Amino acid sequence: MSENIHPLAPHHLPPFFSTPDGGDHLFTVMIFLVVGVILLLGIAYFTLHAMPEKMAHQGNSTQLQLISILAMLALFTHNNVFWVGALVLAAFRPPDIVTPLQNIAQSLTDLVNRER
Repeated sequence: MSENIHPLAPHHLPPFFSTPDGGDHLFTVMIFLVVGVILLLGIAYFTLHAMPEKMAHQGNSTQLQLISILAMLALFTHNNVFWVGALVLAAFRPPDIVTPLQNIAQSLTDLVNRER
């Protein structure tokens, strides 16, 4: 085999050179690396995107539905305002306004019934 090599050609080539059969090991490694990085970035994106919904599982069902809708809108429209709104809504519980108003209405009803 050494008779076929040109006298000016180097006798030792670095390992990242492709072989005569066409196989390129560095290219194969880079393909797997790029596909792996793309998959990891996709997993990280969807994990971050689901964060408001995971936080909202502690709240009531109306709040969870609203957060889920905002998160889906953010996913399909790529509008970060919806995702930030869902995150803020999940992080802070809205104040309970209905219960005090029901107590006031019940007290007023009791006062009216007592005076009769």
